Amino acid sequence: MSAPVGYRTATPEDLPSLRSTWAEAFPATDVTTLWATDPGRFARTFVAVRDGRVVAAVHYLPRRLRAADGTVDRVGGVANVATRSAERGQGHVRRLLEQALAAMDVDGCAWALLFTGTPAVYLGSGFRTFRLGYPSGRPAPPTVPPPGWTVRPGSWADWPDLAPLHRAFNAHRPLSTVRDDHDWRHRVPAWYAPPAELLVAHRHGEPVGYLVRERSAGLVRVVEVAGGVDALRALFGTVATTAHADRTVRCVARLPADPVVGAALPWLLRDPVPEVDETGMVRPVRADADRLAATTGAPGAFHWPGDYL
Repeated sequence: MSAPVGYRTATPEDLPSLRSTWAEAFPATDVTTLWATDPGRFARTFVAVRDGRVVAAVHYLPRRLRAADGTVDRVGGVANVATRSAERGQGHVRRLLEQALAAMDVDGCAWALLFTGTPAVYLGSGFRTFRLGYPSGRPAPPTVPPPGWTVRPGSWADWPDLAPLHRAFNAHRPLSTVRDDHDWRHRVPAWYAPPAELLVAHRHGEPVGYLVRERSAGLVRVVEVAGGVDALRALFGTVATTAHADRTVRCVARLPADPVVGAALPWLLRDPVPEVDETGMVRPVRADADRLAATTGAPGAFHWPGDYL
C-alpha cells in the first residue's frame, strides 16, 4: 500500500524534489529560474507530497493587470503546474488549486489567470478559456525607414528607454500587465531571451518604438511592439525586408486589434488572415464573472508573452 499524500505549502527542504518534478514535466524549460525570483515563492507554492517527496506542484504570483473599466486589479497568475507521470489522474492539481485559490483570496486577488495547452485540467476548478485574435499572412514588400529613422538591434539593457514606451502603448489596454522594475529586469528578458530578437526604432537618435520577433525556417513571429504608427511602420518594414532576405513565407503578428497596429500592419503583412489563441484561462476569486468577461473580451485586450508566468 502506498503512503498517503499530504497537501501543503512548499518549504526549502522540498527544493530538490520540487525541481525534479518540474524537470520531468517541463524538460525543455528551466521553470525554476523565474520562480526563484519570487521572494514569496515557498508560501505561494502548493505541493502534494508522498513519502517526503514532491509529486505535484502549483505556484501563483500576484500580478497587476488592467481591467476593462480602466482600473488595475491584483491577479493571481498560476504557473509551474506539474504532476509526476506516475501520480497523474489522482486529483492532485485540483486539490492544490483549491489551496492556491484560497490563498489568492486572502492575498486580495480579484481573479486568477493562467495559460495552458491542456485546458481540460482546469475546467473542473472553475477556470474558463478566453480568445485572443491576431493576424498572419505573407510578408509585406520590402521597405526602408524614412529619412531620420533608423531601426537597429537592441538589448534588454535598454529597458529604461523601453519601459516608458511600453507603459504609454498599454496605458488603457485591458488584460495587459502593469510592469514594474522587477519585470523589466527579470521576467521580460527571460521570456524574450535569444533566439528572440529585439529591434528598436530611433527617430533622429531618440528611441521611439520597439519590436520583439522570433525567427525560424520559413516563419517570423512578431510577439510584442510599442510605439506610434510611424515607429511601427519603420519596425514592420524592417521585419518584412529581413523576411524576404530570409525567404520567409509566413509572418505571424501576435499583436492586439489596436488602431495603431492596424494602421501600420500593411508594412508587415500582405493578405492577412485571422488566427486565434485560446490558451488563456481565467477564474473569479473576489471579482464576478462579468468583470472577467468584460476584460478579456474588450476591444484591444491583450496579454503579452513577456508577461507569462
